[in-house]
Amino acid sequence: MPDAASGAGSERPARGHLRSALIAESFVLLSETGMAGFSVAELARRLGVSTAAPYRHFPHRDALLAVVAAQAADELTRSIEAAAQAAGPDPIERLAATAGAYVRHVSDRGAGLDVIFARELRPLRDADLARAGRDLMALVLDLARQAGHPDPSQALLLLEQLFGLAHGYVTLDTEDFLTRSRLSPEDVATRATRAATALLRGNMT
Repeated sequence: MPDAASGAGSERPARGHLRSALIAESFVLLSETGMAGFSVAELARRLGVSTAAPYRHFPHRDALLAVVAAQAADELTRSIEAAAQAAGPDPIERLAATAGAYVRHVSDRGAGLDVIFARELRPLRDADLARAGRDLMALVLDLARQAGHPDPSQALLLLEQLFGLAHGYVTLDTEDFLTRSRLSPEDVATRATRAATALLRGNMT
């Protein structure tokens, strides 16, 4: 996870850069508190600006979170694409690599599916967030189809299991369940990928 202290005491953003600073610091805060503890006032405090300043760029908290969620979805899509390509030609291994990519992404950015598809952001009907979510789902559904699950309902069920597994590893790591093994984020990602491979090969028998 990002360094919990990285946001505290940050230098005040240069004039004209507050919007990007708010987005960047949002990822740090989300990694520490999750959606429930996310506060625009806390972001302002960390960045050394007035509590009113963020609202010159975002009309409300959820508008900022929608931008962050869309960026997280785009980043996760690129991470999964890269992981699948690196996994080689085996479609099972390419799909299993999704689990490792997800763990790495959340460990690095603190924003997973719980942010990307957050229930509280749905009423906004944000076009960019909707597009980013569709791109992500299109990629993983295509990987599932290539792995031998052409039926959309079965592919979705498989992805539910796959992301449930990956998010479970993230949660266990975040809650220090795995600390006795002294695992690095890459170790956790490797374990998630191996577990996903076992799950997927079991589904093929």
